[in-house]
Order: sequence, then C-alpha cells, then structure tokens
Amino acid sequence: MATFFLILIGLFIIIANIVGFISYKKKKSLYAAAFTILILAALFGAIGGILALLIIRDAFAIFYGLQVGYYLLINSAIVLLLAVIITVIKQYNNK
Repeated sequence: MATFFLILIGLFIIIANIVGFISYKKKKSLYAAAFTILILAALFGAIGGILALLIIRDAFAIFYGLQVGYYLLINSAIVLLLAVIITVIKQYNNK
C-alpha cells in the first residue's frame, strides 16, 4: 500500500511541475508558476485523500492522502524560494 502512495506522490509532483512550467511559459512569471503549483497541491491533496479513503476504507486513511498535498506544498515553497532568489539576483545585476 505504501508503494502505491509513493508512486502517487511522485506522479502528482511531476504533473504539478509540468503544469507549473506551462504556466511559466505562458505568463513569464515564476511567481505565477509557484502559485499554480500551490493551487495544485490543494487539488492533488484532496484527490489523494479521496483515493486513500476509497482504497483503505478507514477514517484515518485521509492522512495518507494529505501526505500527498504536504509534499506538493514543500515543492511549491521551493519554487517560490527560487523565484525570490532569482528576482533578487536580477535586481542586483541591474544595478
């Protein structure tokens, strides 16, 4: 069961990053990409929670699904941190 959720976490992280990259290409903003990944963290966390409830059939199974959202939140925080660092570097180089 644990391998299923690990594969699910990996798959959702890859999908969220690809959608974030597409958002970056359209809007040319790293902040928009980080926000897109943050929104997808909530969506995929809910999907993971529902899948966990359907598969495990226990009230505490929702925490397995929320684990998916947690890792995506960490992922979006990393993207946001990189966006801030890149913005600071660009501002420093322009001066």
